[in-house]
Amino acid sequence: MKTGKFRVSAVQYRLQTIDSFDAFAAQSTHYVRAAQEFGADFVLFPEFFTTQLLSIGDGSGRALPIGRLPEFTDRYRELFAGLARETGMHIIAGTHVIERGGKLYNTAHLFMPDGRVFEQPKLHLTPTEVKEWNLAPGEDLKVFETDHGTIALLTCYDIEFPEIVRMAKARGADVIFCPSCTDDRHGFFRVRYTSHARAVENQVYVVLTGTVGSLPTVDFMRLNYGQAAIITPNDIPFPPRGILAEGEIGEDMVITADLDLRLLEEVRESGSVTTWRDRRTDLYPDWR
Repeated sequence: MKTGKFRVSAVQYRLQTIDSFDAFAAQSTHYVRAAQEFGADFVLFPEFFTTQLLSIGDGSGRALPIGRLPEFTDRYRELFAGLARETGMHIIAGTHVIERGGKLYNTAHLFMPDGRVFEQPKLHLTPTEVKEWNLAPGEDLKVFETDHGTIALLTCYDIEFPEIVRMAKARGADVIFCPSCTDDRHGFFRVRYTSHARAVENQVYVVLTGTVGSLPTVDFMRLNYGQAAIITPNDIPFPPRGILAEGEIGEDMVITADLDLRLLEEVRESGSVTTWRDRRTDLYPDWR
């Protein structure tokens, strides 16, 4: 495990109708530049923020269908790969719907400063994603080695399943980046509360963000209720509420905080509670 401090930013991305890919690129670049000014090593965008591209429309006033999003994949990858190289930051560019083998996958992308690009398809899909958008689930959990430690990318609904985060921690992940997209308070608080639970259970950091704003012409993206948060275990030396930073609900903004992996090691070894070490693996299976 890498030790020391590094800085993370999370973007509360405001969805609004646009007329070109260039408009999307300009808005995304604005957030990346803001995180760069804060000295961030990582910047996280929300789930489904590229659905903004559907609002460009088909020329007759109708939004593009979800199946057209893969047409933007090459430009999306070129944009964020270039920004990662230019800024030297690790960019988790939310999720983008890609096509593989005739199937659509809601896929988180990690753009490394050295030009590498990694993917993590969403593993657990909501009923809307399956019934309305015909998306397919990913089949494999990955963890990613970076200069600042091992991370995992778990998207929105994924964080509501304790087993998958337990697996990520067992494979060495110290930080879970969770891009999210929720349209009301019920969905938002499900993701927010379970993010806190996963941080406590596994003694990891969770970096969470969501979309804000609206896309009036895009089905199932008309309303967005989101707030970014950088979440810690609930133990000394972390904040009592387990929150290093959080945004204002529904606002267009970027939040930033420093993560210290040495503090995770301290609480795992000698915290008020040692939840990771105290797992009763004699009573329930352990992920190795």
